[in-house]
Amino acid sequence: MHKHISKHPETQHLAGDVVHYREYKILLQPDRFTSKHGFLEFWDAASRTLKKLGLKVDVDHHAFDSQVREVLFYDTPQFDLYNHHFILRKRTFYDQGWPRDDHELTFKYRASDLKDAAMVDVRPQLGGHDEVKFKEELLLDREHLGGMRSVYSHGCVLMSPQIELDRGIEDITRAFPTLNKIDIRPRTKMMLVNNVAVEEVQNTMGMIHFGHHFKGKTTIAIWRSRALEKSLSGEFAFQCKFDRLEEVSKESLERSEEFYKKLQLDCAEWIRLGTTKTAMVYGLGDGNQLKNNE
Repeated sequence: MHKHISKHPETQHLAGDVVHYREYKILLQPDRFTSKHGFLEFWDAASRTLKKLGLKVDVDHHAFDSQVREVLFYDTPQFDLYNHHFILRKRTFYDQGWPRDDHELTFKYRASDLKDAAMVDVRPQLGGHDEVKFKEELLLDREHLGGMRSVYSHGCVLMSPQIELDRGIEDITRAFPTLNKIDIRPRTKMMLVNNVAVEEVQNTMGMIHFGHHFKGKTTIAIWRSRALEKSLSGEFAFQCKFDRLEEVSKESLERSEEFYKKLQLDCAEWIRLGTTKTAMVYGLGDGNQLKNNE
């Protein structure tokens, strides 16, 4: 539980206790989400597991109102960013079918080792609003139900930055200097990954309480390819925020992990093993380009 690594000189720019989020993710079979009925059916199944474990849920007043977002990933033709564990993602929110004027740009480094992730300085060299997040993501075991593994995500979020994403890597490197450590030719072109535009439909279901003020905001989402007009993957997730992980009750952590594992077993026919949503989008193209096995 000790995530206190700021004594290392490479991480002096971080807060003393770098992990402030724990996000538990379960990928779901896409063919279970051909309509809104899939959201309702899975939430009923999850609610049964919550009830078995005696967990309290505050259901959101708009739990069954869907939010729509467009998700785009950008990289070089050889996937240099992703193969070095970087992710560059643009997300645009829609209101009643129309895109908002602003968008959200996320730049992150994701790795299985805590210190490796922390030592990468993702801070942008741009003005305006930015938010740095460091989170532990709990993912499914690659091959077996009822397990979990950790990856660490160190990222920043910018609102509508003035960056041309589909030009050269030099524009991206000026914004995020840490990319200078990657050996990429300066004029290498950036492009939309596999020419895939993802339509994300998400419902915020509510807040699960694990005791001692440890609670997780819960969502169900589906990713669809606009070009292919088919569902790519579903996801059930809950994210817990805290000031210091070492101050979170051990009992509460155990209850959150018990629910995460139990839900996989109770909903086995829904589960999709062996990938992440990002890896899935990258895998739609030439698999020979990929060296990152998340």
